[in-house]
Amino acid sequence: MKRLSTRALSIAGAAAVALAAVGVLAGQPAPPAWAPHCTVFPSGNVWNQRVTGLPVRRDSRQLLASIGLGSRLHPDFSNHGAYGIPINVVGSRTPRYRVAFQYRAESDPGPYPIPAKPKIEHGSDRHLILVDRDACRLYELYSAVRVGTKWTAGSGATWNLASNALRPAGWTSADAAGLPILPGLVRYDEVARGAILHALRFTAPLTRRAFIYPARHQAGATSSPQVPPMGLRIRLKRSVSLAGFAPQARIILVALRDYGMILADNGSPLYVTGVPDARWNDDQLHRLGRLTASDFEVVDTSRLRNR
Repeated sequence: MKRLSTRALSIAGAAAVALAAVGVLAGQPAPPAWAPHCTVFPSGNVWNQRVTGLPVRRDSRQLLASIGLGSRLHPDFSNHGAYGIPINVVGSRTPRYRVAFQYRAESDPGPYPIPAKPKIEHGSDRHLILVDRDACRLYELYSAVRVGTKWTAGSGATWNLASNALRPAGWTSADAAGLPILPGLVRYDEVARGAILHALRFTAPLTRRAFIYPARHQAGATSSPQVPPMGLRIRLKRSVSLAGFAPQARIILVALRDYGMILADNGSPLYVTGVPDARWNDDQLHRLGRLTASDFEVVDTSRLRNR
């Protein structure tokens, strides 16, 4: 086992003091520095609730086998701008746009505050995440494209960050599960603070035509009960040793152990989504691939609700 240096231990100790000062060690997420008057949903929101005391589902192994027991945990973000879902922080003066939606019936009409040069996820999904730091409101678009002076998207949704309100049952969002994307992202500012105090977002290649709370929508290809539904929550087993993982990876793994991750979209198996940042250490993140789906267990969240 590699031992931490004296300097690293000193930094960790100083971080613990700082965390205690803002209440993080007590389990209360601190407001992000880029929206200091906002919380990313209330502390009682299911994203922000620990699942360490919840039982394991009886069908845990079958559901994980559908994802692939040998599938490796993969951080789908890095210090390269091409990987991850960026966050755009906007304000009351940001121009608003009416967006033309492909799935208009299940999309919130807006208008959406979009800056002149927004950061959009690379690849086919083209997620556009917008946080209005003045109104503490979240806006998310899927497949966002600018056409001249107008915007189009596959779907869009908006949330009050101070509310636990869910979307109507059966409605999509910018994510297949009808969930917000922002609260499930791995963010460097939280890792630098020393703790991620919420569940993370992950994908699986095959999902069931069903969804469970807090998901509101499905995009499945089968009705098989051995295939996971949207909203499924899994966590890292407590028996898995975190020894040998460097600080960035270890903080992510602690979150996966205590808060777990929620199935939010179809995609590559066990891909965890985060925000691109130049401060990520890719060598540390890549070591997360030492873990596979067999190191996780499915949590019984039948009694877990927003409170």
